[in-house]
Amino acid sequence: MSASSATLEIRGVSRRFGKNTAVSAIDLSIPQGQMVGIIGRSGAGKSTLLRMINRLIDPSQGSIFFDGAEVSRLRGSPLRRWQRDCAMIFQQFNLVPRLDVLTNVLLGRLNHRSTFSNLLGMFTRAECAEAVAALERLDIARTALQPAGTLSGGQQQRVAIARALMQQPKVLLADEPIASLDPLNAKVVMDSLQDINLREGITVVTNLHTLDTARTYCNRIIGMAAGKIVFDGPPEALNREAVRQVYGADSNGAEISEAITSTSIAYKQKIEASASPLEPAFPGY
Repeated sequence: MSASSATLEIRGVSRRFGKNTAVSAIDLSIPQGQMVGIIGRSGAGKSTLLRMINRLIDPSQGSIFFDGAEVSRLRGSPLRRWQRDCAMIFQQFNLVPRLDVLTNVLLGRLNHRSTFSNLLGMFTRAECAEAVAALERLDIARTALQPAGTLSGGQQQRVAIARALMQQPKVLLADEPIASLDPLNAKVVMDSLQDINLREGITVVTNLHTLDTARTYCNRIIGMAAGKIVFDGPPEALNREAVRQVYGADSNGAEISEAITSTSIAYKQKIEASASPLEPAFPGY
């Protein structure tokens, strides 16, 4: 199987924490080049699933394959190579605040270098140029020499994306990348992830709380509830019944309003302009 057609396969994967099952018997196939949004309530198992794919935690049961290789069995240097090829972006950014932005981005090269080079802490001129180019692509090159901790949340998330690009990944996982961002910064971050997906053909799998964002940016949406997949399809198939399967109902048995999952500017303006607080922003949902 060629790298351009490499598929991520998840077969019967479960994860238990003591007596609690966070992910239950997931079967999923993601062809190379898709941009997939995973939606669901908090605690649905979205983050656990991504962490198993990246091998930050191991499955309790089942197997994960990429390009025909079983990555769920990898240990040592093969595991480090997989975590290089499968980059992870976190909601909390996971930058080193006291280091400058450029150095934080260059840390994405560590798994491409020898241990000796890493101990010396020296990066080549070519690596520095690549890091600057990644920052320019994300429109934050002007911050290159600032301590990462002095940046805004949206800027820090873009630095995290630039660091992931330095890994030259085949798969990019993003765990709630816009959950702590305002709508404008959320758009910048999602535009960046979509650009990476379209220009490089890199598979992007991202957990999202916002249905409008998933519909706008993802060509496939996976809905999770109680650790299981309850919806898997294109954005146009995410109708009223599908949303109910994913999010259920409130304590009174009424359907969850799609508006409460949204951070988009358009949604907020529509809600604020509504004549009645009980009137749904989008009557079809």
